[in-house]
Amino acid sequence: MIAFVPLSTVDGAAVEALLDRAFGSDRHARTAYKVRGDAAPLAGLSLAARDDDVLIGTVQCWPIHLHGDDGRRYDLVMIGPVAVEPERQRDGIGRQLMMQALAAAKVEGSDGALMLIGDPEYYGRFFGFDATHTGGWRLPGPVERHRLLARGDDVPAVAGMLGPVVTAPT
Repeated sequence: MIAFVPLSTVDGAAVEALLDRAFGSDRHARTAYKVRGDAAPLAGLSLAARDDDVLIGTVQCWPIHLHGDDGRRYDLVMIGPVAVEPERQRDGIGRQLMMQALAAAKVEGSDGALMLIGDPEYYGRFFGFDATHTGGWRLPGPVERHRLLARGDDVPAVAGMLGPVVTAPT
């Protein structure tokens, strides 16, 4: 039976190894990594799937900002990556992880402005994400525009640059 647990309870090396198997070891060069920067994933929204205590999937969610050309800063939650063991990728685990993360975001009240980079047919059909408000968004690297998706009542339909939440050094 699959159990969903907080990602923080899983060994970080095991998570990194799963991400390498799912996306390749060159994944750190992707634009999504630049958008989220060095921030820690949001603990309440980032989950792992285990089957008989074996890690088979993860979803990570990140605090990011849209630095609007209007001078405002908009808070968003970036979902992804959703990683599943390659031999289990047709078992519905990714969809279950997304449903768990979206439910957690609703409980926490952080579901008003969610975004991700992904397949519009899949994320639109099952989770209501679309590119309606993302046309003016810029990223610190290449992206296929139709894959820049968002959902929520607070998603800003403004031009601006997506980037990490930067905190002042302590």
